Amino acid sequence: MAHHHDPTPYGSRSGTPLAHFKDTIRDVMKTVKHEDDSEAHQIFRSSAGHSKALPQVSNPEEETVPGIAHPGSTGVIYCTDRAFANGFTYDSKEWSNLGQGAPEVGPIPGAAQRENHISFPVDANEYAPTTGVKELRQAVANLYNVEYRQGKASKYTHENVCIVPGGRAGLSRVAAVISDVYCSYQVPDYTAYDQVLGVFKRLIPIPTALDAENKYELDINQMKKDIKTQGVQVILASNPRNPTGQVIKGEKLKELVGLSREHTTVILDEFYSWYMYPEEGEEFGGKVSSAEYVEDVNEDAVIIVDGLTKNWRLPGWRVCWVVGPKNLISALSQSGSFLDGGANHPLQLAAIPLLDPERVKQDRLALQKHFKAKRDHILGRLERLGLKVEIYPQATFYIWLNLEHLPAPINNGLTFFEELLKEKTIVIPGIFFDVDPNHRRNLFNSPCHHFVRLSFGPPLADLDKGIDAIARVLQRAKKEGLGGFGHSYKKSVDGELPS
Repeated sequence: MAHHHDPTPYGSRSGTPLAHFKDTIRDVMKTVKHEDDSEAHQIFRSSAGHSKALPQVSNPEEETVPGIAHPGSTGVIYCTDRAFANGFTYDSKEWSNLGQGAPEVGPIPGAAQRENHISFPVDANEYAPTTGVKELRQAVANLYNVEYRQGKASKYTHENVCIVPGGRAGLSRVAAVISDVYCSYQVPDYTAYDQVLGVFKRLIPIPTALDAENKYELDINQMKKDIKTQGVQVILASNPRNPTGQVIKGEKLKELVGLSREHTTVILDEFYSWYMYPEEGEEFGGKVSSAEYVEDVNEDAVIIVDGLTKNWRLPGWRVCWVVGPKNLISALSQSGSFLDGGANHPLQLAAIPLLDPERVKQDRLALQKHFKAKRDHILGRLERLGLKVEIYPQATFYIWLNLEHLPAPINNGLTFFEELLKEKTIVIPGIFFDVDPNHRRNLFNSPCHHFVRLSFGPPLADLDKGIDAIARVLQRAKKEGLGGFGHSYKKSVDGELPS
């Protein structure tokens, strides 16, 4: 492995302390206290769907399709579009993409061998049922029973499983069948929840800001209070959590699942259920799912969304599933018939052997060892740069990096992101995980404003390339001062503001 030199971290004895920047910081802070004063923030607001005012159209004066309102793009889409404006292409070897929420898809040590070709019967060219191929549904049910429901009387069957073309499709199908309810969610959480809650108006969003000082731990007592005093009927959360890398397990997860027996539906996005990293004294191979604590699979109002995308490292297949009571599955069949039409038929058939429990154990063990090594490598490099990660990722393949101690203006996620684009590297600004469907908050007041999410999903060489770029930004700030930061960003390929 090539050696990567990390420049002197901020505030170290051998380097120039932050006081070096105090005059510049004072000047910057006089002018940049609001998003209106920041070029990076104005580029974001000018992009369709991200303005404060609703309805959100790209340009009301030039609107050609009356009544169309932009829901806003997810963080990855916005950041990728901004990268395109700066010359990024998917096949470029010069760029490092630490933004994409996808794992590396190639072979990794110890994992089961993958087939590169699939064969399928002629009738697989037909539409699959909107709930999915029965054999795959049964394979999913069997896997959950083997992994999480040993010794329990109530077991999942194919009637508890709906196959969907991706996690977002699963969430959309669920949201489409929920009536007018108060829906509790947390900040920060998965960026797509912003669009789901914004588009499906019958879910009335009730946010709870999680506390960094408490490691973003879910407050079950607060949830119980919200259910009692505000009438919350739906809880939506990712577990393990994107972007903070935290996880609810054991008794706390059991208590959360227990809320489903108090007239509250619990929707858990469990796509990172294999990305669990053992603490000292623990063994590899851990896993987590609310399915372990469900008492009756058809009575407990617990909805699980998962699939091949993250754990199996097959994001391009778009084969995922929703697991829950069978009366939910029949409703999802109906919403799927008008929303997405169902998942890819041949790939559903090809997915069946991938869910064999013994193969799953092998792949999960290989995945955890490989990704933990990448996590530890990147955390070490960041720390040598003076970017110590306060909230250590226990799970997922994300690092929630706080920039607050850096000098302005590179101490906020959007500006740091734009500066890294100049260095051919993509990260995701934290504000995308501030689920705020109405987009009314001054971004500078967001609890996620000073953060970026780094993905260690890509191969190690790409990760090192991205950390090298971060090192260059910090080194440039030391050598040249801050006058060159916070401006001169490419608006688009042709120089215009994005639409």
